[in-house]
Amino acid sequence: MTTQRPSKDEYFMQLARTVGTRSTCPKAQVGAVLVREGSIISTGYNGAPVGEKHCSEAGHNESPDGHCQRAVHAELNAVLQAAKHGNATAGSTLFITHFPCNNCLKAIRNAGIVEIKYETAYKNHENFINLDFFKLHQVKVEIKEPVMKEKKLMA
Repeated sequence: MTTQRPSKDEYFMQLARTVGTRSTCPKAQVGAVLVREGSIISTGYNGAPVGEKHCSEAGHNESPDGHCQRAVHAELNAVLQAAKHGNATAGSTLFITHFPCNNCLKAIRNAGIVEIKYETAYKNHENFINLDFFKLHQVKVEIKEPVMKEKKLMA
C-alpha cells in the first residue's frame, strides 16, 4: 500500500485543524501550532481561560465588533503555553486555521514569531498592524484519500 505523504505545511496545518477541535467556544473552532526548526514547540485552541466556565456554559460576552470577550484566542494560547513550558518562540512559524486578529498579531510579533501560515482569511480587512514584518502564506490544505496501488510480487 502506498500513501501520499503530506508536505510539512500540510502536516502542520492538519494538526492545527485537529487542535482546533478542542475549542470550547462554539463561535469558531480555531487551532494553532507553533513550529521552530521543524519541531512543534506548542499548540493552542480558542476557549475560556483555565478554570473558567466555557463559552457554551456562560455565553460569549461579545464586543460591539462581534468578538467573543470570554475566549483566549488559539494563537495567544499557543504563545502562552510555550512560555509556560520554557519554549522560546523567537524565529518560529505559526500555523493557524484562521488569520489572527490585531491584538494577537501584536503578541505574535512581540513573541518573535516570524512567519504565519494560515488557512482561512478572517477579518483581514480590519488589520492595522504592519504585516511587512511577517512572511505570510495562505496554505491550502487538501485531505487526500490514500492511493492503493497493486504490486506484483516476483517469485
